[in-house]
Amino acid sequence: MTAFKSLLFLIFVPGMLVGYFPYVISKTDAELFQTSIVAFFAFPLWLIAIAIVLWCFWDFTFKGRGTPAPVDPPKELVAVGLYRFVRNPMYVSGILALIGWALWSPSLPLLVAPFLFFAATHTFVTLYEEPTLKGKFGAAYEDYLKRVPRWIPRLK
Repeated sequence: MTAFKSLLFLIFVPGMLVGYFPYVISKTDAELFQTSIVAFFAFPLWLIAIAIVLWCFWDFTFKGRGTPAPVDPPKELVAVGLYRFVRNPMYVSGILALIGWALWSPSLPLLVAPFLFFAATHTFVTLYEEPTLKGKFGAAYEDYLKRVPRWIPRLK
């Protein structure tokens, strides 16, 4: 049942925010400049974003025993897989997908979308998600905060 709930969340939240809505905008809004070979860089970004989100959903569902949805969060702290390198890989995948859309169809809304998405997720992470996880997982999460960067992996 947890896997089914994760799948529903995947389809309706990230699927709509970084898939369906940008697609609709790309078909209806005027491009600011002519697309070219740059548009083909969208495909690798989309593939990377999809791989990241699927990997993270797997870890949330089967390692954390929950879903990415705030209403049914993991019961265990997920600090494996991509979460060893960055605390918010699912949000990073959303930014990559939106950058892909901006390359594919450079309209004003799609060019601005990655920045707005980052601002919204950063605000959500700092004001809600991190305090909530500190309360839920205590010292283990505090240690995780010290070891793993929020957005950009450390080069070692």
